[in-house]
Amino acid sequence: MRVSVVGAGLGGLALAQGLRGAGIEADVFERDPGIVARFQGYRLVLNPVGFQAVRDCLPTRWHPLLDEIVMEASAEQLVLDPRLNEIGRLGAGRTGIVVDRQVLRHLLLTGLTVHTDAALTGYDVLPDGTVRARFAHRDPATADLLVGADGVTSAVRGVLSPRTTPTDTGVRFVIGRTPLTDEFAALSKAYGSKIAGDGVSLLLGAMRFRTPPKQAAEQLAPDVTLPDIGDYVRWAMILPSNGSLENLTAQDAVLSRMDGWHPQLRALIQQADPDNSTLLSIRVVEPAERWAPGPVTLLGDAIHATSPTGGNGANTALRDADLLRRRLIEADGGSRDLLDAVGDYERQMFEYGAEAVRGSLERLPAFAPGAKLS
Repeated sequence: MRVSVVGAGLGGLALAQGLRGAGIEADVFERDPGIVARFQGYRLVLNPVGFQAVRDCLPTRWHPLLDEIVMEASAEQLVLDPRLNEIGRLGAGRTGIVVDRQVLRHLLLTGLTVHTDAALTGYDVLPDGTVRARFAHRDPATADLLVGADGVTSAVRGVLSPRTTPTDTGVRFVIGRTPLTDEFAALSKAYGSKIAGDGVSLLLGAMRFRTPPKQAAEQLAPDVTLPDIGDYVRWAMILPSNGSLENLTAQDAVLSRMDGWHPQLRALIQQADPDNSTLLSIRVVEPAERWAPGPVTLLGDAIHATSPTGGNGANTALRDADLLRRRLIEADGGSRDLLDAVGDYERQMFEYGAEAVRGSLERLPAFAPGAKLS
């Protein structure tokens, strides 16, 4: 069996790693001109399902390394005012495994065949049941299954399910990161909580490595090369739905909304890495229309993009990767037909994927009251 994966995000790479470990050929096609063309280095929280999924997709020899580059985290999920006084609670405390996206992505890339500058322009299902993917700047690639793991603007979804389109919630947010120095240790109660300002919400999260990733890889898995980065604070400010950046830089747009805030909060933004601060929109994709069974399917944000306020986007994509991996191994072993295996994956994925989107949208108004949810 041969699988073509379009998109080198966490879900697509986890699937490719899992298939590679089972002896199934998997090629990854990425539209970016290079693997590190865009910065992708913010922390994320994996729940038990997401963390187990990524472990199961990775070779067991890398499990000690994975365990060394993550941290267990718990947060009270308080609501604080701009002077860091407690004024409420978001709900029950949250626990999970914290991982840096850039570090995890480099681990997942190890040993894979990844073709960059490979923007998909379309695909054709051939008479023998295989599928040929067409690209703008490279020769076509034929496989038994084409997996669209190419994000919210998925080119694969545009052909497979053209009526499934992203919904813009109208919410914008600025995200960035700042080295975690002793100066910001006093902000610990704000990590995992919401700081409520005048029409904005500031969310902070700490990334502390048990061992620096580069050093951990050298010690535990010499065949893996990980980025040389240290501990940091990830921050994100959710802006009003009618907010404007007024031609400011991402950092200045945040600071312009922090008059009178605690000086350590302002210092946190002032000392951020400007190259790693950016404005993003919150768009969702809800899985609704089922497509006809065939040798093409979707994974992750391509079919169920969630609001980050749900904390379940990466978890759901990794769950997809592990489930599809398991079904394809069954098909490769002859215990079930390929289309039946893919169909079973899709039935389950549609159900939990839709729930993940709904859950994320239900939490969005707590951070952005003006969000459009339909």
